[in-house]
Amino acid sequence: MKELIGKLVGIPGPSGYETKIREAICAKIASLVDEFYVDALGNLIAHKGQPGGKKIMLSAHMDEIGLIVTHVDDNGFARFTTIGGVRALNLPGGRVRFLNGVPGVIGKQNRSEPGSSSFEEMFIDVGASSRQGCPVRVGDMAAFERPFIDLGERLVSKAMDDRIGVAVLIETLRQLRSSPHQLYFVFSVQEEVGLRGATTAAYGIDPDIGLAVDVTGTGDTPKDSPMEVGLGKGPAIKVRDGGMLTDSRVVDWMVQTAEKSHLPYQLEILEHGTTDARVIQVSRAGVPVGCLSVPCRYVHSPSEMVDSNDVQNAVHLMVALLSNPIELG
Repeated sequence: MKELIGKLVGIPGPSGYETKIREAICAKIASLVDEFYVDALGNLIAHKGQPGGKKIMLSAHMDEIGLIVTHVDDNGFARFTTIGGVRALNLPGGRVRFLNGVPGVIGKQNRSEPGSSSFEEMFIDVGASSRQGCPVRVGDMAAFERPFIDLGERLVSKAMDDRIGVAVLIETLRQLRSSPHQLYFVFSVQEEVGLRGATTAAYGIDPDIGLAVDVTGTGDTPKDSPMEVGLGKGPAIKVRDGGMLTDSRVVDWMVQTAEKSHLPYQLEILEHGTTDARVIQVSRAGVPVGCLSVPCRYVHSPSEMVDSNDVQNAVHLMVALLSNPIELG
């Protein structure tokens, strides 16, 4: 899957500007599904499975965090605000590329002063010397510019959140031979700015069960916040996060399937943040939902790290979950 992951993370697609990544996903799944379409908000929805079976919605968001220009000063420096949960401490000295192809570096005023950085102190330097000569303008969007790095079992790049989830769904489609269910693979938009794509997709699909596939944080780096999840120990089955309590029946189903399939797994409680599962859960009259998480270090930074074994085992577990009848009780 490394080639697939490398391709997906390299395509820019900040929230609201997912056209290029959506086109790339379409090319990968067109021959693997019965039908696919793009809804009014921009979600890519692919259908595969048996008429009359349970409707299962599987959602991985294809957008990534980014920056958007708010002002260009007389010297050609672009001020910006954030798209999604960007952290200020990760930015100074970082590189971005605007969707029009213009590269830039993030600078910070008062660099010699100690203390934490704030977005108000920062700017993007695109090499211009005047407002008139600046190749970007108010409203232009940028994504972080970082290469995909293969460290063997560990993979590093920007946009692992959540192109890893996208890769898991694509590979699940490749490996899934048959399912008794109606499967709706949703590659959602604008998750990073409020779970917007999954909200409308769930309303339209009206699923019987929903599963999000996303990344989650870890507690396995020096002096990190206490958290049981670590890289290389298997995909994580979410119990709770900052926006959702997983349906206990879904947790039991996922755990039992992992154990029956002899697949490694972890149980996840994420104190901050949430996923598409939150809005699927409260769609229409309510939906039992769960979330399969890929452990990821340095989430919402330009260099996010995952373990390739966790990714592969997430695919194996997803295939096992979807291959057999589901009775939640």
